[in-house]
Amino acid sequence: MQLGFVSAILPDLSLEEVFRFGASEKFDCVELMCWPKGKAERRYAGVTHVDVTELNAGGVKRILDLSAETGVAISGLGYYPNPLAPDLAEARVYAAHIRKVIRAARLLGVNRMNTFIGRDWTKSVDANWKRFETTWKPIIAYAEDQGVRVGIENCPMLFTADEWPGGKNLATTPAIWRRMFDAIPSRNFGLNYDPSHMVWQQMDYLQPMRDFAGKLFHVHAKDVRLDRHRLNQVGILAHPLEFHTPKLPGLGEIDWGRFCSVLMDTGYDGPVCIEVEDRSYEKTLELRKKSLRQSGSYLRNFF
Repeated sequence: MQLGFVSAILPDLSLEEVFRFGASEKFDCVELMCWPKGKAERRYAGVTHVDVTELNAGGVKRILDLSAETGVAISGLGYYPNPLAPDLAEARVYAAHIRKVIRAARLLGVNRMNTFIGRDWTKSVDANWKRFETTWKPIIAYAEDQGVRVGIENCPMLFTADEWPGGKNLATTPAIWRRMFDAIPSRNFGLNYDPSHMVWQQMDYLQPMRDFAGKLFHVHAKDVRLDRHRLNQVGILAHPLEFHTPKLPGLGEIDWGRFCSVLMDTGYDGPVCIEVEDRSYEKTLELRKKSLRQSGSYLRNFF
């Protein structure tokens, strides 16, 4: 396995600076964010370390040269919008950019991109299903043509009032993943697995790795603290940020020794990328760098 990080936490740095930081901290790889240039729609969004709309042969060479020079591989290209948004015009823009990221992954020889399924959060899973199939069957067919694997992150995107009650990503549970993969039985359609989202949903975070071993394309390392004193006051029907807090690996509920042990048992040998969403480490660039150093130092005990 390769230990890396998600570049979204370093929006201040250029692409070259991201690679050089990764090399200085002895990371193996980095997941590079590929949002369209412009205003971010939420925290951790809008980061553009690779502008896929402008990517040409010269840009590809520059990126690959930086990767080779620093010894830091690209684990995948990341873009996490809502391609099932209720505004159909908005959703089409997101789906079109996903295709651009897939194309860029092929041009760079990365052959892996990570994203969300999306969801109309005002509707049930069943009510979203026709749009899921209509939107995603052609996207995955395009990914197959490009030779790129698409890893879907399992974040519910359900944290605050604007995502209530259903969240903005369908791919939240093993039952839904099975239904997704039955509907689109492609070797290029899998998971970017983040165990922290299982914890605050009160679910086993180890069993999915066993059950979906063949669908693990990419892994995010993020921890979460379940604040039971708050949960006991507000209950599971409250907005989820009222009772849980994203944390760095080792500062939450996840047993990372067991996690890495089970992950290795599945035969997974791909990237594990630290994803920082811990507000305690976000006030300055130096703190954000520290968060990656600290997380990397901790996780190397289990690699």
